This record gives sequence, structure tokens and C-alpha cells, in this order.
Amino acid sequence: MTPRFGFVGCRSMNKMNKLPKLPIGIQTFEEIRNENYLYVDKTKYLIDLIDAGKTYFLSRPRRFGKSLTVSTFDALFSGKRELFHGLYAEEFFQRPDYAIHPVVKLDMSRLAVKQGIDGIFPSITRQLKRNAERHGVELSEGLPHDVFGELLVSIAKKKGAAVVLVDEYDKPILDLLDRPDESEKVRDILRDFYTQIKSEDESLRFVFMTGISKFSKMGVFSAMNNLKDISMKGEYATMLGYTEDEMSRYFKDYIEKTAVTMRKSQEEVVVQMRDYYDGFSFDGKTRLYNPFSTLNFFDDAMFKNYWFETGTPSFLAKYMKDRCLTVEQFRGIEASLNFASAPGEIEDATAASFLYQSGYLSLRPGRVLEYSLDYPNREVLVSMSSLLTANILGDRGAADASVSALRNALEKGDASGIVREFNRLLAKIPYDDYTASNKENFDIRYPGTNFGEWLYRSTLLSYLYGAELRVEAELHGHRGRADMVVECGGRVWVMELKVAKKGEDAGKLAEAALSQILEMGYAAPFENAESLGLAIDHERRRITEFRHERQGRRQGEGFARGNLVT
Repeated sequence: MTPRFGFVGCRSMNKMNKLPKLPIGIQTFEEIRNENYLYVDKTKYLIDLIDAGKTYFLSRPRRFGKSLTVSTFDALFSGKRELFHGLYAEEFFQRPDYAIHPVVKLDMSRLAVKQGIDGIFPSITRQLKRNAERHGVELSEGLPHDVFGELLVSIAKKKGAAVVLVDEYDKPILDLLDRPDESEKVRDILRDFYTQIKSEDESLRFVFMTGISKFSKMGVFSAMNNLKDISMKGEYATMLGYTEDEMSRYFKDYIEKTAVTMRKSQEEVVVQMRDYYDGFSFDGKTRLYNPFSTLNFFDDAMFKNYWFETGTPSFLAKYMKDRCLTVEQFRGIEASLNFASAPGEIEDATAASFLYQSGYLSLRPGRVLEYSLDYPNREVLVSMSSLLTANILGDRGAADASVSALRNALEKGDASGIVREFNRLLAKIPYDDYTASNKENFDIRYPGTNFGEWLYRSTLLSYLYGAELRVEAELHGHRGRADMVVECGGRVWVMELKVAKKGEDAGKLAEAALSQILEMGYAAPFENAESLGLAIDHERRRITEFRHERQGRRQGEGFARGNLVT
């Protein structure tokens, strides 16, 4: 496979010819520029926004560069022109109408939400006082929203129209989703607080707000109808994250270094990086690398699930478990242009909308509607699948033990061992709950497909993805599609699944599944292929029969069959 990167020189080398430092966890623009950290120049987007309007909102997943963008706006309006030498925004300071503006910067992720209302009030007040001290104005005592309005008016009178930068506006509410009463109280406080931005519009030069979610009743969007949402605008789709071109321009030397460390060719490293960390899209067209995972990968020279593991998987696990969500059910969902803008509160959002805005799903071109949804890359797909397996089996330790046993069976060609681990998972599925949760609209999305068979297959696929195996679902061949193709330890397993309803002979279905693999030539393209026909007894919700053939020869005692119910 030919990589899409064109390797060109990195322009950020210092005098000692060393690679610039990687800004892992560094969210301050001034520190990055002064301390020789690598900086991917995104300042054109900032200038375009300043030239085009006044009040903006940008939604992006966590650790995607929102805070760095806010910090860069701060430096621009504060007149720190030396930091922009060699960047696109350098010309901004040469304009005859350029003027320094006072900046009010608020980081809502720092609010002490665990203490409820008692923590929110003093947290907001401290940030307002720091901004007041920065600009030499005095503030009265009072409720946060009143003090905020006073701050904006006082700064404007003393120094001119202010710039308001609000980072992670929704973080206090998201942190309290599992405590609805307190979440509602915090929501009311923030609604009144953010309303001041519109009320004091005459005192403002520019407003930029970031967050993960956009929900119309959360105050910002019901009270600030002048706030322009650029989250899904094509012209700003690559404002955060790394494009292919930026990877080739800024990370060429790191790709070379990583290839040497990993003893791979540069082409191999690029292809694997694309598989693991590329694929985020906010317009359905342009694909982006996750910046946090990319930087950590170059630092470690190791493929790991960096971004997913730094978030809130415990909350996500509960979210998926409470709603009985599977991993496969979100792949290929068609979505309209406004699907991410929920009409109510965040608690009322569809799972697809919530998972997209959180970064776990990404946009792709739609076939009927504007968009379709899928997991952005291997990192997110594997992590979500692993989370589902842990949910079903009860905990991470049980999931890890089962995955280890499964991989061992796959590598050794042990069909009985594979079935045993599959059954361990299937035995734990709360089938009735999953049926109630997932069958809605199923017939519309999957016409002619048996729901039970889909649920079993999608659960097993998630299990295989979570085991970090190479898996293809419904892989197209010249005569049909195999349910699952799995590669592990040099072996390729081609699997076909049948579900036996009441009164049906599971043994005959297992035989039919194997025959389908052989007759349709599903295994023909692969060397060392193992063909495995599986039959699930729907009443017992287990694989009760299987048939296994390796390279044209039946295994076991002439005819490998299982009646393995754990």
C-alpha cells in the first residue's frame, strides 16, 4: 500500500539539529513557542474568524486542541507579536487597524463541581477576580453572573472593548450527568452566567467559546442566538487535529526516527498510524489525526490507545451499560445535517449524537442523508469494543482473562477453546434488555436480517475487536460475504454463524454454516485458513454445535463437533 504522506522537511529544527520537543499536555501557546515545542500552524483559521464575525462556538472532543486554540487567541489579542514570528498570523500585527484588546479568559473545566453549588460559586468568583486583577479593575460582591457583567463593563470603560474566551463551557454539567439534581442546579447557574455575554455585547470585541456538546436549552444557545456555531462548517473542519499534509510537513523527522526505533519502514509506520489514529472528521469529508494520540505515539514509538485511556471510560461504560448499547449498532447510521444539535438537554440526546460529540463516532459521507457515522479509527473501535466486553463479563479482569484465552485458542487452531470463550460471553448477555433497547428501528436499518442473529454476531464482533485482532465483518468475496474473518498468530479463521430457533436442529445448522464457507469459497483467498461453522441455540443462548475444517480436512475425531455449554 502506498502511503499518502509526501515526506518533506520539518521546518522546526533548532541550532543543535535536534527534533523540537513534542507538546504533550502543553496547552499554552506562549510556552510552546518560547520553549521550542513543535507547533502546527493553525493561526490562519483564527484570523479568518476574527475577520468574518464576532461571536463563535466550536465543539470538539476532549484533548483535541481546544484549550491551545483559546490560548492562541489570547496571545493574538494581547499583542504578543513575537510569539507569531514565521506563522500565518504574523501579518495580523502589521495591519493599520490592529489594536490590542483586553482579554477575559475563563476555563470552566476548573470549577469545583464535586462540591456542588458550594464549590461552583467560589470557583467562578476566583476566575473573575483573576481577570479583574489582570486588568486592574475592582469588583463588587455578588452572584457570579452579576459580577461577570460588572467585569465586562468595567474593563471596556478602562481599556476598550473586551475579548471573552470561554474554554470547556459544558464541563461542569457533563461532570454531573450521573447526579441529575445537582446538574440541573449547576445548569441554571451557568445559564444566567453565560447570558451576560449577550447582555453586555456593546462592551465586547470578540467572543470564542469551546465545549464538547451543543444542546439548545443549556443557556448558551437559548439565550445567545447571536453565537455562530462553526463546529460542522467545512471551512473550519481542519482547525483542530492534524491533516495528512500537516503530518508530512511537520512530522517527517519524527516518522523517520520512529521507523528506525520500531525497525519498520517509514511506509509501514505511516500506514499503521493512519489505521490507529486518523479518521476523525467534522464535515464528513476531511479526515484528521487525533493530536494527543499522535504526539504520544511519536514519544513512545508504540501503538497504544492513548486518547481513549485519558478520558472518562468509567462514565462511558456506565452510559453504554445503562442503555444496553452494542458497538456495531452505530456503524453506518445515516444522519441529517442537524443530528448533533439536540433539541433538549444533554440527557435527552440520542446515543449517536452523544457519542459523536464526545469523539467516539465520526462523520462519513452519507448515501441517502448528508452523513453516516462510524468509529474514527482502530484506537476508538478497539477501546469501545473492549469496554463492551468488560460490561458484559462484569469487570476488566474477567475480560482480559477471556481475551487471553481466546487469543491462545485462535493461535493454536483450537476450535473448542474459541467456542468456550464465545459461550462465556454469550452467557452473560442480558438478552431481554438488549432486545428492548436495540430492536427499535432495527427492521428499517437491516431489512431482511434476523435481529437475534445480528445481536449475537455484533456482540462476538465487538469481543474480537476488543481483543485487538484483525477482524473483517461480512468480508465480500466473489460469491458472497463471510460473517467474520479473523487473523491471529499467522492463522486466518473464517466464521459463519447460524441461529437455531425452537425446534431447529443446531447440528444441521452448524453443518450448513461450514458448507456455506466451503461452497462459497470464503476461505479460498487465505493461506492457513480455518473454517468454522457455528450454531447458536436461541433458547439456550449458547453455541451448542460447531463444525471445523482446516485446509480441506476435518479436525478432531474425523468430525469436530462441540456440545460446549459453559
